[in-house]
Amino acid sequence: MRLGRSEDLIDIYRYNLEMNPISVNPKIMSGTPCFSGTRVPVKGLFDWLADDYTIDEFLENFPSVTREQVQAVLDLASEKLLGIPAGTR
Repeated sequence: MRLGRSEDLIDIYRYNLEMNPISVNPKIMSGTPCFSGTRVPVKGLFDWLADDYTIDEFLENFPSVTREQVQAVLDLASEKLLGIPAGTR
């Protein structure tokens, strides 16, 4: 793969989104953890779920976030907070 071609950069961008569901960038939302490639704070997902909304309702209201990103964030939270490896619940 030769870097610099727009197709290659798009592939790298997609790979980063898949591998890193959360991004923190001081230039985006003042460094608030967001879903990668969006300006949607991760905390928003947990707020919506705490208010009894479904994942589908969250996704309908935040179309820049994918179901895969939501699942990756929930898996990450399970692993880090509860010690439950992804795919075992």
